[in-house]
Amino acid sequence: MDPAYIYLLLGMGVVTYIPRWLPLFFLSDRKLPDWFVEWLDLIPAAILSALLLPELVLKGSPRHLDIFTPELLVAIPTFVFASLTKSLGGTVIVGMALFWLTGQFT
Repeated sequence: MDPAYIYLLLGMGVVTYIPRWLPLFFLSDRKLPDWFVEWLDLIPAAILSALLLPELVLKGSPRHLDIFTPELLVAIPTFVFASLTKSLGGTVIVGMALFWLTGQFT
């Protein structure tokens, strides 16, 4: 294997590791404010929403708003189920079942 390739892989590992390690190193012994911890808890939901919403409501080329897509009609009851039960496994099963019932796997 070419040494340049090995250095490239090691460099990518270091570049990936450092941004994850620095906050852990500097913030591990500190008490963060409650408002900041609550704000951090919202980040995964915000990122997931930003990734999913355009796929659910925008269609075609050029992109246009289409709020009656089968995907969105499946996502809404799945979201309600997830909110009520807080069950990841159940949410996946309900979402897949609804998706299957709408004929999306054909």
